[in-house]
Amino acid sequence: MKAVRTTCAYCGVGCGIRAEVTGARALTIKGDPEHPANFGRLCSKGTHLGETVGLEGRLLAPMIGNRQAGWDEALDLAAAKMRECIAEHGPDSVAFYVSGQLLTEDYYVANKLMKGFIGSGNIDTNSRLCMASAVAAHNRAFGEDIVPCTYDDLEEADLILLVGSNTAWCHPVIWQRIEAAREKRGSKLVVLDPRRTETAERADLHLAIAPDGDIALFNALLAEMRDRGLVDSGYLAANCTVPQGFLESLDSRSPGVDFPSFAALCDLVAARPRMVTLFSQGANQSRSGTDKGNAIINLHLALGRINSAGAGPFSITGQPNAMGGREVGGLANTLACHLGFSAEERAEVAMFWNAPNICAGPGLKAVDLFRAVHDGRVKFLWVMATNPAVSMPDAGFVREALARCETLVVSDIIADTDTARLAHIRLPALGWGEKDGTVTNSERRISRQRALFAAPSQARADWAILCDFAQRMGWGRAFDFTCAADVFREYAAMTALAARHGKVLDLSHLSAIGDAEYDAMEPFLWGGAHPLAKRFIQAGGKARVVAVAAPAPVMADIHFPFRLNTGRYRDQWHTMTRTGLSPTLSQHRREALLEVHPDDAAAQGLEDGGLARVTTAAGTALFRVAVTNGQRRGDLFVPMHWTDAMAGQARANRLALSDTDPVSGQPGFKNTPAQVEPVTPDWRAFLASREAIQVSGVLWWSRSRIAQGWLVELAGVGDIDVEPLLPFGERIEAADLARGMRRIIVRGPSDSVEAALYVTRSGELPPRDWVAAQVGDAGGGPLELLAGRPATPQPDRGTIVCVCHGIGANQIREAACTGAATVEAIGEATSAGSNCGSCRPAIARILELSLPNPRRPPNDRFS
Repeated sequence: MKAVRTTCAYCGVGCGIRAEVTGARALTIKGDPEHPANFGRLCSKGTHLGETVGLEGRLLAPMIGNRQAGWDEALDLAAAKMRECIAEHGPDSVAFYVSGQLLTEDYYVANKLMKGFIGSGNIDTNSRLCMASAVAAHNRAFGEDIVPCTYDDLEEADLILLVGSNTAWCHPVIWQRIEAAREKRGSKLVVLDPRRTETAERADLHLAIAPDGDIALFNALLAEMRDRGLVDSGYLAANCTVPQGFLESLDSRSPGVDFPSFAALCDLVAARPRMVTLFSQGANQSRSGTDKGNAIINLHLALGRINSAGAGPFSITGQPNAMGGREVGGLANTLACHLGFSAEERAEVAMFWNAPNICAGPGLKAVDLFRAVHDGRVKFLWVMATNPAVSMPDAGFVREALARCETLVVSDIIADTDTARLAHIRLPALGWGEKDGTVTNSERRISRQRALFAAPSQARADWAILCDFAQRMGWGRAFDFTCAADVFREYAAMTALAARHGKVLDLSHLSAIGDAEYDAMEPFLWGGAHPLAKRFIQAGGKARVVAVAAPAPVMADIHFPFRLNTGRYRDQWHTMTRTGLSPTLSQHRREALLEVHPDDAAAQGLEDGGLARVTTAAGTALFRVAVTNGQRRGDLFVPMHWTDAMAGQARANRLALSDTDPVSGQPGFKNTPAQVEPVTPDWRAFLASREAIQVSGVLWWSRSRIAQGWLVELAGVGDIDVEPLLPFGERIEAADLARGMRRIIVRGPSDSVEAALYVTRSGELPPRDWVAAQVGDAGGGPLELLAGRPATPQPDRGTIVCVCHGIGANQIREAACTGAATVEAIGEATSAGSNCGSCRPAIARILELSLPNPRRPPNDRFS
């Protein structure tokens, strides 16, 4: 079958994919060499998309409560509930909470329905949690939400600053482009991050700033450039509005980092005018995120380093279509197509849509929206393609809100998510590989996402579900779209309104695109390479320099002396409803780990590999401990991905507070006051099983996918009850009561291993890999299975470093000892790091530790 060109389901890089259907739900995935976002490169998640397209766990029919229903019954009920709600409480008692996982066409229909016909501004998106502060900073500085750079600028830059971005893990294809620029141009790389991530390890300079230390550093940096005579006064006068006394008020004496590091940064910035500052969630997810964005933009404006090749502030998005949602108006504080809520704009939008109930103004932003659900002001909530019971800050409060909601509708692809468990009505949506429409990536490039499979069972496109719902509400004529191309044409036509108001966003030349042209649409960049080169969108055509001040230092708290940071793992995505099904992607980090500095671990009595409880004012969670020098003293880090479906008590966002940036409304996930204490279980265990089990009554558990089943780690107090953990079958058992050791193997009818449970109170548990590989097979003998290892020892790969090729740390060390002294040589010897490149920093670290004098590229200096 011919390969289909589509786009990846994951981050905002927007990589092109060539997917070939090889079976009923099977794919071969390759990067699209013709797509300008990635030119054939893919990360580990994109490479293994084929492992996530099965129907396991899918929601395949509408559900009312716990019973299956037809589409007519489910949508009739939802429409009746909404009509009752509006009639009794008004349109603002209704809300949509949507997602950057939606296609632009889905987003457009949802926004039109809520703001033009229901008559409320209450539609917000999980992009509020990722990029809202960057949006606000763009609007304050430029007059429009415009990213002024493209990926090509990274390859033209002589200096790249990464701010709050673990690029090697979170945007690996961009990392590959940065590495290529360093090799080709000798570009220098500076990383500003409290953690010494794998990205930071590969930098020429790493500044371990304190949480929320960005504004102080950028203000001091601009002050130093002023003192060195590098401010471009001519550019400022011609192109910017600058507050009186702004430059004079800046002080370089308080950068928030040690002065040698600050001086090194200043020297690099002074010497390399072609400078791109790439900033992401580490900057945005803050109570001062908008000011951080403007501090970065201020530096580029003041130095005239914007709107030219290799220069500019570059906000990189986290989700595949966060940008598309921003374009159509999916945020509560925008109306549509980059338009606001002035009387003129509202009247024009109402006329374009022929909308009877155009909303009066902005709606509730995400945190305030769930507060309104909690206190009863919002009584009907429709959640689309997201999992706020896990992803929102103060997630315990959000769960209470969802449980209190009078009518909760959830459209999703997965039947059992933490949010779906609370829904009154569940509607089956299309997943990646079934959807048809467009997405916009971080550089404003619109690409087609194309269907690879027919819709499974009763699943439907989100836009089509909304159109049928609108018909039941009496607005069918305004939502009589028959295909995704119909929706795109109307959206493209509507952007003419933005152009009329002087905005850059204008797709109106595509308003008459034919179905065949839409189907064949090539990726294209709206706005051009530097969309603000001719003028800014503020009045008078000038950008605004926005004076920003560093937030006041956080006072020490004896109850919560640590600062908790949260973030992503390399091979997982959001709440793991997709990546959690991949055996390959599960190898990199099988559990949520609490990362802590050795000195803090010693002071708190924490042991590497032990358990610890993290407590904040919002809640508590339990994690396995990873002691690492990559953490600053006083800081903690946990990943955001784990849900109640994948672990017990490992939800990071039970801990994050709901405080928000006052401008953007984006929550601060990166700097939460916290306490940590050790937890000592009576017993520890792991279970490898063909079937997923429901775990209850234990202190802690976490599960991950293996080739033919699931691997579950467990710990508890008292005695372990093994019966709920094990399936029916013939058992082989061994026990040592003195050591508290117990091992049980369950065989199936064909002698296959159905489950293997290993328990200890004081001893060591066997390695997991060999045991996990026996599940579903009949290869291991009884004594081998009870021992947890083969009779003939096998090579120990060590911790998996490269999931693309299944290469472990020990294999890399062996290759290094036989002469492979560079990352490239390791790739040639083992293939590790030769696909997506996201493991290359880890390989470099192993070389650092394994060889006395590892060879590095000339511009590689580890700070």
